[in-house]
Amino acid sequence: MKTARGRTASSNRWLSRQLNDPYVRQAKAEGYRSRAAYKLIELDEKFSILRNARRVIDLGIAPGGWSQVVRKLRPKASVVGIDLLEVEPLEGVTILQMDFMADEAPSALAEALGGKADLVLSDMAANTVGHKQTDHLRTMGLVEAAAWFAIENLEPGGTFVAKVLAGGTDAELLTLLKKHFRTVKHAKPPASRKGSSEWYVIAQGFKAP
Repeated sequence: MKTARGRTASSNRWLSRQLNDPYVRQAKAEGYRSRAAYKLIELDEKFSILRNARRVIDLGIAPGGWSQVVRKLRPKASVVGIDLLEVEPLEGVTILQMDFMADEAPSALAEALGGKADLVLSDMAANTVGHKQTDHLRTMGLVEAAAWFAIENLEPGGTFVAKVLAGGTDAELLTLLKKHFRTVKHAKPPASRKGSSEWYVIAQGFKAP
């Protein structure tokens, strides 16, 4: 049902939530492209994700909030983002418009970075279809692909951070991460909306094969 102003009720709820969201207001005031920037800031405060970051890959960079945080906190780091969508240019960030699962992606990213990454970030979620189980499987499949990408493209000691869904990382993926990283933890930063099912997995201390 549309309102008198031509918006659906769900659109109005979304708009009201945006207007009343302190993170949205703060992002606008501080020049971040999305409120998601604060999720990375809060995760970094807890896990020191960016402390030693020199070469960073941002998987699914659009709209660019996470890369903005990296540039602000680690201005000397090389940052390369990749996304299927076209992303507005970001100062100091190389952006590739391609699928990170494409065969040519790892070499293109390594060339742009000047070597292997020491931090792989993923704030990606699969497009939802409205069926809870299907949406969960699609998003976790994306997380698993990102994890394998990190395992194949990280330097020893590197870190992988990815968005997962309620319940955290499934058993198979958790086993994979524990095999390849010294520590694997889950967190829900304060900037994640309370009603959201998103959590983040933080895998640190990559163990090279």
